[in-house]
Amino acid sequence: MEPIVATSLAAVAGGGAAAATLTAITRHDDARDGRAFRLHLRIPRPAASRRRDLDREVPQLLDLLASASAAGLSAVAGLREAVVALRGPLADELRRSLGSVDLGGHWRTELAELSSRLGLPDLRRVVAILARTETLGTSLSDATRELAADVRSARRAVVAERARTAPVKMLFPLVFLILPAFLLLTVVPVLLTTVRSIR
Repeated sequence: MEPIVATSLAAVAGGGAAAATLTAITRHDDARDGRAFRLHLRIPRPAASRRRDLDREVPQLLDLLASASAAGLSAVAGLREAVVALRGPLADELRRSLGSVDLGGHWRTELAELSSRLGLPDLRRVVAILARTETLGTSLSDATRELAADVRSARRAVVAERARTAPVKMLFPLVFLILPAFLLLTVVPVLLTTVRSIR
């Protein structure tokens, strides 16, 4: 008999937005007198789904920032208007950060902490553009439009790559699940009927 000790640790990060389950399994083998230690890190499906929802709103945020900048608003004012127009978890996160700014926090610091906590590369690029345009006085509208085009182009490339790999991924269930079931339902009855007729 192998005694197996399993310990699970659930940690909540990002204001209760994400959780990870750490499972450590230690196994003692009497025959070999050795030990094996395995770690499994699992991201719950709700957290992964929320992360996708957050990332999906970034291109829309860029479009709204470009429109606000074209209307003559500053980076922070444009971000406030964009948050009002957005509907989703990203808008909620940005609204909290802007609330901290209203209480005396610096907007660059608050947005940098938000992008670092959420772990979205495209959102980090948005924050970097906001800070750069505010510092250098460059056009926010042009920068956000270019970034929105780059983000959408990269996501289309990812979708196209997934579409190209889909037939390969479908090969395993087709060969090992669907095809045997098809043969079982079509060929086997014919063979049985033939064998019985021969007898």
